[in-house]
Amino acid sequence: MDARDHWERIYADKRPVEVSWYEPVPRASLAAIERFGLPLDAPIIDAGGGASRLAEELLRRGHTDITVADISASALERARDSFADAERVEWVVADVRDHDFGRRFAVWHDRAVFHFMVTPQEREAYLATMANSLQIDGRVVMATFGPDGPTRCSGLPVERYGPDGLASSLGDHFRLVSSHIEDHRTPNGASQQFLYADLVSV
Repeated sequence: MDARDHWERIYADKRPVEVSWYEPVPRASLAAIERFGLPLDAPIIDAGGGASRLAEELLRRGHTDITVADISASALERARDSFADAERVEWVVADVRDHDFGRRFAVWHDRAVFHFMVTPQEREAYLATMANSLQIDGRVVMATFGPDGPTRCSGLPVERYGPDGLASSLGDHFRLVSSHIEDHRTPNGASQQFLYADLVSV
């Protein structure tokens, strides 16, 4: 089963509020974006954001240029149907390992995608897309499983990261600005450790 089929099956079997990474309000991501102090019309992309409430919350805070990309068309459809102003968001079915968005963003947000890139080839492809999609001095909010996080998620292996390991994996094109650990409570009550990192393209 390829990646697209796998994630289509996940979203066919579960509602967005049932997937382990679901957050009613993505507080850590919103706080990170607010720390950047960017104008409200700065373009923001939520990579792999199909089940996330981030786009809805950004709209509520006055942001006007928001793109959500996900490999699963079903995830995007469900997210798009979940709030009234969804037509103000750009929804893109995309595999972020090889997609050309045709534009550049001020912020690349990724919560729980990069840690699925478990081979060097996958990481290189993902990072090439991210680098080609960011403005000069673009900012990155990345949340991966932390050192004590799960070793598998949704039936797939994942990579776990501490700050130094993540910075090393991202290479010379991105500089780590800050990081912190968050414990995420899943819808079924389990605890998952996430590493949140703020980075800048260089």
